[in-house]
Amino acid sequence: MKTISQVAKLTGVSVRTLQYYDEIGLLKPSQVTFAGYRLYNKEALETLQQILFFKELDFKLTEIKEIVQNPQFNKHAAYSRQKELLLLKRQRIDNLIALLEKLEKGEQCMSFKEFDLSKYFEALEQFKEQNSDDVIKYWGSMESFNQFIEKGKANESKVAELAIKQFGSIEKYTEAIKYQLEHFSELMEKFQMFAENKDELMEKNDALYSLLTADMTRDVSSKEIQDIVKEIMDFFKETSMGLDMGEGYWDMVIESYSHDAVKKYYDEKYGKGAAAYIAEAFKTYLHKII
Repeated sequence: MKTISQVAKLTGVSVRTLQYYDEIGLLKPSQVTFAGYRLYNKEALETLQQILFFKELDFKLTEIKEIVQNPQFNKHAAYSRQKELLLLKRQRIDNLIALLEKLEKGEQCMSFKEFDLSKYFEALEQFKEQNSDDVIKYWGSMESFNQFIEKGKANESKVAELAIKQFGSIEKYTEAIKYQLEHFSELMEKFQMFAENKDELMEKNDALYSLLTADMTRDVSSKEIQDIVKEIMDFFKETSMGLDMGEGYWDMVIESYSHDAVKKYYDEKYGKGAAAYIAEAFKTYLHKII
């Protein structure tokens, strides 16, 4: 057993902080003597270590309390998740250090104003605080959701680049995400409904693409082909639950057909040249409606 003063000296956590953890029920002492002195055993110190790891990862005390006091809490699994989160945090810091080194050398670096994702991350944090039940239900745990956020922060420039490519601006991307978070439960119910009919939906989708590529000697600008493309896009709207996918979404889809893995998949499934044919049919349709 260690006294509160010994624990403070060992861990660097102040006596007042340890007293506060006791007051809020985050870390209770293992024993309290008749004189009122708090004593901590090995198990309590291990819990304190977990708390400090989570604090390092910017978890709020209420979140930490919920995690460590969960009957299903597995400290060894938590070590793995904490390690992953810290590695992501280190990656983000390494990226910032690399940028500073370039600036020190006088290298020209682009403005980051248009790549500011702070409001996007604020929206995710707010959603986490206000919808903890949904977070645990659909992400499995608070740790998993925090890992999702940390991954985004570690790859912020890539996320921003894709957001601008798909939505035209960070502002539009953030608004679309905010809408999804505000209607999260409703959207998840719809998603589960679609998931239950997944086979039927995939079969219909496959039938449309088979129809589109049945004879690839047909002119992609013909009414016959363009009507099929319209049907594919209408079907996508129906199954995307009315979400705003961004003005650049279909341009990104068209571009994806030139990627090796995607090209191989469609060419093997619908015939050689299918990926290029589908992309050209989509491109023609989009240019027609602009």
